[in-house]
Amino acid sequence: MSLRVAAAAPFVQHGTTSLEESEFVVALSLDRDWFSPDQAKRLIDLATQEGLLEHDDGDLEATFDPAEVTIPEDFVPDEDLLRERSAFERVLESLVAEGAEKHEAVGAINQLQADLGVTIETAAVVYARREGLEVDDLVPVARDAIVEDE
Repeated sequence: MSLRVAAAAPFVQHGTTSLEESEFVVALSLDRDWFSPDQAKRLIDLATQEGLLEHDDGDLEATFDPAEVTIPEDFVPDEDLLRERSAFERVLESLVAEGAEKHEAVGAINQLQADLGVTIETAAVVYARREGLEVDDLVPVARDAIVEDE
C-alpha cells in the first residue's frame, strides 16, 4: 500500500500533524512493529523526498491532513515501500489516492506516451497535470528522464 498511509499512521495514532522524529520512529517500529528503526528512518527520508513530510526544528510535519487518510485495520506495509520509486510510480500513486482507477490511469498514460513519443515519466507528469494534480516536484525527474534517453 501507499507511502502516504504508512507516513500518516504515527500522526493519526498521536492525533497530531507534528511529531518529534523519535516519536515517529517509535510509532512505526515499536508500537506498530511495521519496520525496524532504520527502516522507519528510511521511510522518513522517502516521505520527505516525496513531499509528504517536512523537517521543522527537529520535528516532522505532515504536509497533508493525516486525519483524511484511511488506515485499513489489517494494513501492514510491504518492505517494497522503502525503495525509491520512479516518477511514473509516484504519479500513479497520487492519481489513485485522488480516486482514479489504477488500470485506467496506466492505460491513459501509456496512450499519451505513444501519442507524444516521450518517456513514461514524462507522459505520467503531463497526464497528472491534465487531471489537475500538483506534480511540480516531479517535473525535474521527468525532464531528466528525457535527457537520459537522448
